[in-house]
Amino acid sequence: MSATADHAEERTSPAVRLGFQPEQVVQEIGYDDDVDQELREAIEEVIGSDLVDEDYDDVADAVVLWFRDEDGDLTDALVDATTYIEEGGAILLLTPKTGRAGYVEPSDISEAAATAGLTASKSVSVGKDWSGSRLATPKAAKSKR
Repeated sequence: MSATADHAEERTSPAVRLGFQPEQVVQEIGYDDDVDQELREAIEEVIGSDLVDEDYDDVADAVVLWFRDEDGDLTDALVDATTYIEEGGAILLLTPKTGRAGYVEPSDISEAAATAGLTASKSVSVGKDWSGSRLATPKAAKSKR
């Protein structure tokens, strides 16, 4: 594959744009029948394995957190998610887009991330119904310098 083709794939694959890499262990939290299956499959294709579920009992490289407004307290969910990842890992927070059931205000995401000790490093549309915010633990945020 040419370098040009590699760059084209990076632009088209949301999983690559979001920073997922081969051989990462990615834990998925908040799965329900409304999640974006194409995004899940794209992440699995990049990492080369299935996403692990909430019952996974080891440390993951990253967490995919599907969160809807009615799912409870976002700060608590983010704090819980940080316990599942390696120091320096990232959380991909996925929330319904504006106008969709379960929509979460961007200010609520920013406030919850800050309270949980996370830094928002990237926000992106990841599908027809979902927006993603890439949240980094403090060590990961510092290593981006």
